[in-house]
Amino acid sequence: MEFNGRLEMKDINQLLKDRGLQDTGPVQKFIDSEVIRLMSPYIPMRDGMLDKSAAISTVIGSGLVRQEAPHVRFQYYGKVMVDPETGSPFAGKGVKKVLTDKDLMHDKSRHPQAGPFWFERMKADKQEDILEGSRKVAGAK
Repeated sequence: MEFNGRLEMKDINQLLKDRGLQDTGPVQKFIDSEVIRLMSPYIPMRDGMLDKSAAISTVIGSGLVRQEAPHVRFQYYGKVMVDPETGSPFAGKGVKKVLTDKDLMHDKSRHPQAGPFWFERMKADKQEDILEGSRKVAGAK
């Protein structure tokens, strides 16, 4: 028995686009937006700028969620930062502070889950929700 056949497939880029999986496509935009939204309750809240910095600094769909604010680093690591010369947490303008081993105390009255490493903690709690939503956006069954 002999069989002759021809298999035609769409180009890989077209297949990815059909599912919204191309760079900066709908699935990546969904993931970026969900990360920012779901991270919010884990971010320390005083004046709201730290929380807002993710939406302001991120290009939705880039796959890189950014937070740019003067106090992001020490808040994220949950450690006090000081002027390396004086040891004071109140450094002059332009002085690059260094991390200490002293833990920050976070006000949890507005965000009870607030604390350091908010992305990792959110991801541990919400990863499956983000993946399930991504599957739906991609049209997976």
